[in-house]
Amino acid sequence: MKLKIAIQKSGRLNEDSLNILKDCGISIDNGKDQLKASARNFPMEVFYLRNGDIPQYLRDGVVDIAIIGENVLVEKGETIEVAEKLGFSKCRVSIAVPKSIKYSSIEDLQGKRIATSYPNTVEKYLKSKGIIAEMHVINGSVEIAPNIGLADAICDIVSSGSTLFKNNLKEVEKILTSEAVLAVSPEIGKAQKEILGKLQFRIRSVLAARQSKYVLMNVPNDRLDTILELLPGMRSPTVLPLAEEGWSSVHTVINKDTFWEVIDELRQAGAEGILVCPIEKMLI
Repeated sequence: MKLKIAIQKSGRLNEDSLNILKDCGISIDNGKDQLKASARNFPMEVFYLRNGDIPQYLRDGVVDIAIIGENVLVEKGETIEVAEKLGFSKCRVSIAVPKSIKYSSIEDLQGKRIATSYPNTVEKYLKSKGIIAEMHVINGSVEIAPNIGLADAICDIVSSGSTLFKNNLKEVEKILTSEAVLAVSPEIGKAQKEILGKLQFRIRSVLAARQSKYVLMNVPNDRLDTILELLPGMRSPTVLPLAEEGWSSVHTVINKDTFWEVIDELRQAGAEGILVCPIEKMLI
């Protein structure tokens, strides 16, 4: 029995999806242009599918799980369960208008034409604001629509904003934020759920490691209590005596989001010889 997982055939999610599976210790026999591949060391089959088709494959039980953007689930698969947020491929779904247009509020979109690949998402958002607009559904280069007179505004995914800038557009409404998630088919079987549990344990270990740094430092014993109060470790930090009398070695884990702030405080409090190491896996 194998767990069937769908990932994006090509595009921004494909590489990151394969990387997290690799970091989970799963080796995939992946030949060029294959639509399906098997893992050598884990009971898993990988299906390479068009991003927009994945929600239907999940609903139908063709695949058991998928790595997919939240934005696609909001548009095409709101009823599908999300098992894990994966923390990569972050973006937002936003409405943008030409830079030359004066935009004051969402009321400016009343009766306008909006080009988008996310009509359901846009219509739901506009309805919540009491706005009625005309949708032009486009699959592909949505950002060109205002320049050729097809639409007054667009709604698309935005990462850095460089594509909007290049097309003389400005972001005016953020509808939602998105990241890659692990989605689960409502038709998943009992045996596949057991395999999924093992996969989720590995994924959580990888994600925890990505969010953390292992830190070692030398601390004078008369500053030890102050240093320990600053440390936000998993439980309590490890303290070992050094050969030099009056000093200890302190080992701990620091979240990368607060890493530099904590390091600055540690240095000011007297920590020396601070060594920072990446963490490959964190089994929690």
